[in-house]
Amino acid sequence: MTTILLTGFEPFAGDATNPSGDAVRLIAERWAGPETLVSEVLPVEFAGASARLGALTREHSPDVVVAVGLAGGRTGLTPERVAINLADARIPDNVGDQPLDRPSVAGAPAAYFATLPVKAMTAAIAAAGVPASLSHSAGTFVCNHVMFTALHETAAAPGIRAGFLHVPYASENAPDGASSLPLGDIVWGLEAALRAAVDSPVDAALPGGTLH
Repeated sequence: MTTILLTGFEPFAGDATNPSGDAVRLIAERWAGPETLVSEVLPVEFAGASARLGALTREHSPDVVVAVGLAGGRTGLTPERVAINLADARIPDNVGDQPLDRPSVAGAPAAYFATLPVKAMTAAIAAAGVPASLSHSAGTFVCNHVMFTALHETAAAPGIRAGFLHVPYASENAPDGASSLPLGDIVWGLEAALRAAVDSPVDAALPGGTLH
C-alpha cells in the first residue's frame, strides 16, 4: 500500500489563517484512497517544522512526501523544483527565530532537486482548471527549509518521491488586493497534484539528487 505524507502550515506573520494548512485538513477529511494518507499541519518554526517532518518521515516511511506552504503574491499553485541549503529569514518565525545566512542542514549539499514529477504535477493542476506554474525558487524561509529537510531525509532512499508546492492566498481570507484563489480550487488543484505525484513517471528532463 502506497503511503503519502502531506503537510501544510499553521498561520504566520499575523494572518488569521493559512490556506496550506486549511487545504491539507480538507483533503484529509475527504480522502478516499486507495493510498494511505498521513497529514499534519506543521508549525511555522525552523526547528520545530523540520524536526516534526523528520519524525513523521521516519515513523510512517512514506512513498511520497508533499509539503505545502503559502506564497502570498503568487497567482496559482506552484510546484517547486529546487530546495537550497540556506535559511535566511526576512521576518522571524512563530517562535522568534530569524536565522541569517545559516545552512538548513550543516554539511549537507548546497541544494537538492525535488524528486517529485513536478512538471507532471504542474500539468495536472492546470488540467483540473486551476492556475499553475513550475517554480524554481522556494525562497529562504521555513517553506524552503522544510523542502530541504524532506529531500535530505529521503536522499538515501531513491524510491521515495519528495518535494514542495506553494499555494496562493485563499480568496475567503486574502488581504485586500492580494492575488488569491478560492480555497475549493486550491484543494482541487492539490488533489490533482497528489494524483500526479503518485501515478506519473518522474520528469525525464529533471535530474534527481543533489547540487554541489
